[in-house]
Amino acid sequence: MSRLNVINTQRIGIRLLAALAVAALSGCGMLGSSGPSAGRVESGETAVIDSGIKVVDVSDSVARRLSESQKRLSFSEVFGSTPFKGYVVGAGDILAISIWEAPPGGLFSAAALNPGSVGGGTPATGLPDQMVNADGTINIPFAGSIPAAGKSIPQLEALVVRKLTGKAMQPQVMIRVVKNTSSNVTVVGEVSSSMQMPLTAKGERLLDALAAAGGVKQPVGKTTVQVTRGKQVQSLALDTVIQNPAQNIPLQPGDVVTALHQPLSFTALGAVSANQEIQYEAQGITLAQALARAGGLQDARANAQGVFIFRFEDPANLGGDLSAQPTTPAGKVPVVYRVDLKDPGSFFVAQGFPMRDKDVMYVANAPAAELQKFLNILSSLVFSSRGLSSLGQ
Repeated sequence: MSRLNVINTQRIGIRLLAALAVAALSGCGMLGSSGPSAGRVESGETAVIDSGIKVVDVSDSVARRLSESQKRLSFSEVFGSTPFKGYVVGAGDILAISIWEAPPGGLFSAAALNPGSVGGGTPATGLPDQMVNADGTINIPFAGSIPAAGKSIPQLEALVVRKLTGKAMQPQVMIRVVKNTSSNVTVVGEVSSSMQMPLTAKGERLLDALAAAGGVKQPVGKTTVQVTRGKQVQSLALDTVIQNPAQNIPLQPGDVVTALHQPLSFTALGAVSANQEIQYEAQGITLAQALARAGGLQDARANAQGVFIFRFEDPANLGGDLSAQPTTPAGKVPVVYRVDLKDPGSFFVAQGFPMRDKDVMYVANAPAAELQKFLNILSSLVFSSRGLSSLGQ
C-alpha cells in the first residue's frame, strides 16, 4: 500500500472517530441500549410521558397507601366465625322413618315393612323412604302432612309423635337421614375432585372441604381460595388460610368453595441479571423481593437511581387531580413509580412497596455504562486504524 493510501486511511479513521465522539457527547444515541435512560423517563422525552403519565417518587407514605389499597378483608371479617348450628331438614332430603307402638296391635302393626325389635319384642314399622317436598313437608299415615323443613331430627321426631298421639298405641318415632341434599357445601375449581360435601353436627370448616375434595391440584403458594355465601364473595391466598387458623372459617349450607390457580407475574427489564417474566405467589411480593428474584441490579450497568415500576393504577390510590391523565377502558391510569436505591432508606421502603400482577420493572443503564460502550467502540477503531497503518508500512 502506498504512503498516500495510508494517509487517506488514517484521515478516514480520524473523521470516523470524530463523528463517534460527537455522537457520544450528544447522548450516545447511536449506541445500543436495553431501554430509555433514567433521564429520559424523568424528563418526559417520550410520546408516552408527553401524554400526561404521572411519575411518582416512591416514599414511605406512597408504599403504605398502596399496601393498604391492596389489603383484602379476611374471611373472618366478611363471614364471621359462627359455627354450623347442626343439621336441619330441608327440601330434597330423603328420610327413613320408623314407628314403634306398644302391644297388643296398633295402627301400623299389620303394615310393618321392616320388622325389628326393641326391649320386650315390640315390633317396629319402617315406612318407605320419603323425600321432603318442595314446600318442606312429609306425609305420615294417620298423621297427614307434617312441616319438616327447618327442623332438627329430634324436633321432627317429637312432632310426628304428637301427631300420632291418641291414634297409635304409645307411639315412638325414629327418623334417619338417608341422603342430605340441603345442607351441603359445593367445592369446585382446581381440586382433585369437585363435589358436594354434606355438613354434619361436627361443624366442617374451609380446609375440611378442600381435604374432602382431594386437595388442590396446583401448588399451595399459587392457589387462591374463594368463598361465596349468598351475595358475598371473598377470596384469600390458601397460604393465608393455612397459616392463620382464624381464616379456616366454619362453613354454612349453600356455601361455594372455589380453588383458583391465578399465576401472578411481573416483567423485569433493563440492567438486571434476568430480563424475563417472573411468576410469584398468590400472597404477593414486595419490590425488594422482586429485585432479588430478577437477580438484582447489574453492578457494571445499572443506574441505582433509575429503578422504575410501570403500572396501570386505580386513580383512587394516587390522589390529586388526574383529569388530564389518559385512562384505560377499565378506568385505570398509567403511572411510573420511581425508586432511588442510592438512598439507604429506600431499601426499607422497597420492603413495603407491593408488586402487582403484570407490573413492568425497568432498571435504567448508568451514564457511565453508555460511556463505556463508546470507549469500547473507540478503542476497537483505534486499534483497527493502527492495524491499517502497519499494513501500509
